[in-house]
Amino acid sequence: MKIYEGLDNFLPIQNPVVTLGTFDGVHLGHQKILGRIREIADEIKGETVLITFWPHPRLVLYPKEHNIKLLTSFEEKADLLRKFGIDHLITIPFTKEFSQLSSEEFVQKVLVEKIQTKVLVIGYDHRFGKDREGGFDHLMANKKRFGFELEEIPREDVDHISISSTKIRNALAEGKVDIARTCLGRDFELNGVIIKGQQLGRSIGFPTANIKILHDYKLIPGDGAYAVTVKLENKMYQGMLNIGNRPTVNGIEKTVEVNLFDFSGDLYDKRLTVGFKVFLRAEKKFGSLEELKAQLEKDKLTAKAYFLNLLG
Repeated sequence: MKIYEGLDNFLPIQNPVVTLGTFDGVHLGHQKILGRIREIADEIKGETVLITFWPHPRLVLYPKEHNIKLLTSFEEKADLLRKFGIDHLITIPFTKEFSQLSSEEFVQKVLVEKIQTKVLVIGYDHRFGKDREGGFDHLMANKKRFGFELEEIPREDVDHISISSTKIRNALAEGKVDIARTCLGRDFELNGVIIKGQQLGRSIGFPTANIKILHDYKLIPGDGAYAVTVKLENKMYQGMLNIGNRPTVNGIEKTVEVNLFDFSGDLYDKRLTVGFKVFLRAEKKFGSLEELKAQLEKDKLTAKAYFLNLLG
C-alpha cells in the first residue's frame, strides 16, 4: 500500500475505485465498504484508493466542544487498511480553510481532476464538503458530468448492528470491551512503550510494566482491571492490566500497567500491543497492600479461567 501526504505526489493509476472518510477504528461497517471497493477493483482491473483526513475533522472544527479520543492512531489505521486491500491511502490535511471547500469543488478538484476516479463507493448517508452539503443524491444527479460510476453501500450493510465509531468509543469508556469487539470484529488494542514506574507491584509479587501510550489522542478504555493479551517481540502472552490512578497507594496520575503471566525478563523501552479481552472489575481503594495483593490473586485466577475457557 502506498501512502500519500496530500495529493501532490499522487500520479494517475489504472481505473481508480475510490472511497473517502475518517474510518476511525476501521469497524465492521467500514469493512463492508473496503470489501466492496476491493471487489469492484478486481472486476475492472483497477486499484483501490481511500481518501482520509488528518487531523480528525472534529478536532479542527470543534476544538473546545469535542475533546474527542480516537480508536486508532494513523499508523494503526494504515496497518488495518493495508490488510483490507487498500492500494493507495491519501491523507488530506484537514484545516479550517479546507473545511470551507464546497462539495462541488471537492469532487471536481480531487475526485475528477486529480484522482480521475472510475468508481466512487460511499457509505449510507455519507456527507462531505462545506457544512456537509454533499451527499449521494447530489453525486447521483451529476455523475454523468463528473464522469464516474457511483455506488452507495446500503444502510442495512453499513449499520446492521448499529455500528458507529461513537458507539464504540462510548462502550470502551464504560469498560465494555465485548461490545467494542463485536463492532470492530477484533479486540480493541493499545500500542505503547514500557517506561520505568514506581515498581510497587514487585513488592507484593505482581510486577507490572508501565505503558506509555504513543499518542495522546488515542482512546484509553475506562478505569479498571482487564484480562488482556500482549504481543511483545512477535510473541503472545496472557496477562491482566489496570487502568487508573492507583488509589490504594494514593496515586495522582492515571497509569496503564500490565502484569504478564509466565514471563520473566527486562521490558524497559520495549514496544508492545495490548488486546483487551474482558473487564474484570472496577478500580477501588483497598485498606492495605495486603488487601490489594489478595484481590490481584483473585483477578489473576479470573483472567486465567477466562483464557482457559477461551481455549477450551
